[in-house]
Amino acid sequence: MAKSEYDFTIETLGECTVTSPIELSKTFGDNRANYVKDHSYVRNTINVFDTDAEDDLTSANLMEKAGPREKIYFDPKHVRAGICTCGGLCPGLNDVIRAIVRCLNKRYGVTTIKGYRYGYHGFFPEEGYAPIDLDPYNVDEIHKIGGTYLGTSRGGGQRTSDIVDCLERDNINMLFIIGGDGTQRGAYDIACEVEKRKIKCAVVGIPKTVDNDLLFIDHSFGFETAVQQAKDAIASIHMEAASQINGIGLVKLMGREAGFIATHATLASHETNFCLIPEVPFEMGGEHGFLACLERRLAKRGHAVIVVSEGAGQDLLQATGATDASGNKKLADIGVFLRDEINKYFKEKGIEINLKYIDPGYQIRAAVTTASDSVYCERLGNNAVHAAMAGKTKMVVGLVHQKFVHIPIKAVTAKRNAVDPEGALWRDALDATGQPILMINDIAAAQDRINKAKKEAEKTPEQQQKK
Repeated sequence: MAKSEYDFTIETLGECTVTSPIELSKTFGDNRANYVKDHSYVRNTINVFDTDAEDDLTSANLMEKAGPREKIYFDPKHVRAGICTCGGLCPGLNDVIRAIVRCLNKRYGVTTIKGYRYGYHGFFPEEGYAPIDLDPYNVDEIHKIGGTYLGTSRGGGQRTSDIVDCLERDNINMLFIIGGDGTQRGAYDIACEVEKRKIKCAVVGIPKTVDNDLLFIDHSFGFETAVQQAKDAIASIHMEAASQINGIGLVKLMGREAGFIATHATLASHETNFCLIPEVPFEMGGEHGFLACLERRLAKRGHAVIVVSEGAGQDLLQATGATDASGNKKLADIGVFLRDEINKYFKEKGIEINLKYIDPGYQIRAAVTTASDSVYCERLGNNAVHAAMAGKTKMVVGLVHQKFVHIPIKAVTAKRNAVDPEGALWRDALDATGQPILMINDIAAAQDRINKAKKEAEKTPEQQQKK
């Protein structure tokens, strides 16, 4: 077995000597819930195909299991906690906030919990966003609405020193940061500055990315809700397309560099004929290009449904060169491009079509969670609190192989996850749509593009931004 490039060792603030106020069992078989021990792990690599390989029981493969410890680092009576949400909206933000607050207060007796408003900007006094005092009562109903009770924003994470100044002023000794990979890299920098100043403050992240592109974790919170909402959008556009002469339904979904939402929604809908994702290149023209394939579909069935990730086909468009406040490159609009190119193609051929285009992105991001997602958020929030109370820091909580674990921020943000064009998920999506494996005229050239895309995906986000 090849040695892993990752180290899953979790940093701690010190020895745990305080007895937890949560009363659980220390033995198995007594029908009572148990504490989790620090030497309980989950293997990262479980699909081993070389039967002669030795099992790797080192920190390169073992992830620390999450959950309440018998001994904790912080005395709950002295805990002052902070929470913030950063980046774009995602279903489940309020569920996670609520879970953190309730676990801190109901399970550990923590009474001082501050909610920092509008992401990292809430830490800067000159911006005038005073923190909110949180308790189980003012967060009790927030899981029933979308968005984030604390507000959100992009950027500001580079002002590490100012953020830690605020933590010192407010005497915060555990900070929960809910956000994507950029936010979590900022969280790591905050934790390093905290360590540099010799402040005993745990920094724990709850990873949020509706695109589901974080390494290691089974799926990110809000992803299932996004797929359900996307499926509903596809059902609507299919009805429009099937009711028209040569009806074409076009849906653009989230997925900057990973097509997980589009792929899963395609499989869930059973009504998608073309799924276009960033990981699989395609051409517009030529006998084997997308437009010719679409024309053949219309001739055969009289209607078609197209689902496209926002990051798909960017090589066909003029790059903007701009970035947002988080440093992410701003994408050209593939949805509008496809709409216009499809209309132009069939007009020049004298073929009547009726094309309907929808982009439900913001509607999806603001949705209330499904029941399963809500359960997931509740458990993520609880496990984040258990980790912080035990003095764990520079880490996020995630679900790996259906077990909640602690993952170092440095590992989970090393690079982004993506749909494997040669994997079972994409193969099943091709079966569902019936589209060609590649809508490319020159296969050799296509392979070069795929290889380049793979190399790009393997770069760190910092390397991608520099480019």
